[in-house]
Amino acid sequence: MDVMFLPFSDKDEGELIRFLTTNSFPYHRIKAPSEGLVRRLLIEGRFDGDGVRTFWVFGDNHRMGLAILEDLDTNTPVLDLRLVEKFRGRGNGVPVTKALTRKVFDDYPEAHRFAGRMREDNIGMRKTLIRAGFLKEAHHREDWPLEDGRRVATVVYAILRRDWEQGTVTAFEWEEPR
Repeated sequence: MDVMFLPFSDKDEGELIRFLTTNSFPYHRIKAPSEGLVRRLLIEGRFDGDGVRTFWVFGDNHRMGLAILEDLDTNTPVLDLRLVEKFRGRGNGVPVTKALTRKVFDDYPEAHRFAGRMREDNIGMRKTLIRAGFLKEAHHREDWPLEDGRRVATVVYAILRRDWEQGTVTAFEWEEPR
């Protein structure tokens, strides 16, 4: 699949509002944002501001979704990927994530790592990141609050620039010394 990213701009605000309010994002903190909330987030710089850039994701000439890159002013940018519902569950996330990783490491030379955080029950995205060369680095128990008051774990995956360049995955020892 040919993947392309087009930068979000002010003239895209209406399209962003439509995209976020007509798709459901069941594993994000805000599953179905309202138009008012999206407008407020636009004003607050959630999609384009200090250390944040947003891109439309295109694959094989179809707009597939949105990628928000956060913490671009650090050595570990963070991914927020939102695909249109009809493109989910079909393996599209792997080529998109690989292309986005290339974009981050090509465009941001200070980036040493590229990470993604998600709920532990977002199995599809967890598998996507592993297939794209990321490694699980953290499992924060009862960290992600749900609407019903329960909490689930936040899981963090990342890829090192060195591993991306060499096509490897540098593992580490999970077990504590006894």
